[in-house]
Amino acid sequence: MGFAKDGPFPYPPPRFNAKDHPKYKGITDLKVDAFDFELPQSCIAQHPVSPKDRARMLVVEPDIMRDDTVLNLADHLKPGDIVVFNDTRVIPARMNGKRGEAGIEVTLHKRERLDTWMAFARPGKKLKPNDTIKFSDELECRVVQKKDGGEVELTFNKSGDELMAALNTVGYMPLPPYIKRPKGGDEHDLDDYQTLFAREPGAVAAPTAGLHFTERMMDKLKEKDILTAHVTLHVGAGTFLPVKVDDTDDHKMHSEWGEVSSATATAVNQARADGGHVVAIGTTSLRLLESAADDDGVLHPFSDETDIFITPGYRFKIVDKLMTNFHLPKSTLFMLISAFAGLKRMKQAYKHAIMYTYRFYSYGDACLLTRQEPDQ
Repeated sequence: MGFAKDGPFPYPPPRFNAKDHPKYKGITDLKVDAFDFELPQSCIAQHPVSPKDRARMLVVEPDIMRDDTVLNLADHLKPGDIVVFNDTRVIPARMNGKRGEAGIEVTLHKRERLDTWMAFARPGKKLKPNDTIKFSDELECRVVQKKDGGEVELTFNKSGDELMAALNTVGYMPLPPYIKRPKGGDEHDLDDYQTLFAREPGAVAAPTAGLHFTERMMDKLKEKDILTAHVTLHVGAGTFLPVKVDDTDDHKMHSEWGEVSSATATAVNQARADGGHVVAIGTTSLRLLESAADDDGVLHPFSDETDIFITPGYRFKIVDKLMTNFHLPKSTLFMLISAFAGLKRMKQAYKHAIMYTYRFYSYGDACLLTRQEPDQ
């Protein structure tokens, strides 16, 4: 096995649907309805448990399912495994502004330049290029262009750290729509919706599997000689967008910016060479690792956007285990975990989770999945 080297990414950054991948040998006509299931509203968590590491964890392996808690994650791993976290930090990306006298709600979802963001605007139908949206006496933006689905490109009168400081003043936490709060959430959400590893500002949604981790969980990993590493994927608001097409081939993923450092690439490659498993904490970490790995399972330094879309039939190159929360019906994330652990197996697991009152979505419980190779 080779190791990552400093320098440019060794091949064009991945911008593909999983079905375009050369190792794809799966289903060619996947209907979105195949990923549907009934979920009672009572299953949707409105607050995390306290302490966070007391959340439940359903352990799903090819031949068995077990109920546990996230505090015991280390018990399901072995010395030399490497656990990879996403260290992105959620920014106060939702703002209320005025276009003239009309109110506009803006949710930033991807930074294009230091002063320019792609965003979703509501209502956005009457917005036109060169319109000004004013958020405060100090902060405003200009509409550069409009795209489909209420998406707009906005250029602000501040950039970089000054823009971040202004967002901290006028913006509020972009909680997902299924968490029912007054706008901006409550005082607990400022901490509850950030992970222990949040370092790099830029996400507009939390990498929710990481929300469970506490210092005592990290101590347990260290005591068992389990390695850790970090990547950065700035999660975009597109993660909440519903899949509105009938066939997965027709769905367009929004791109997100990510980075894998040379140090992380080297650590992951060394762990694999020594026989350790790669354990992704969250689908965001998994998507970035798969984007930055080559077909031989070697992880490379990476700094670019990815819109990788993983559906059943995709052959995973580097991730062996995935810890993730429970996801929405017909969502791209449920498609991803179905690719990882098998659609039939995941429907069985979700049926079990619903029957035994596991808590779903961002503030909910977790599952630990072992990769299951698709049929040859």
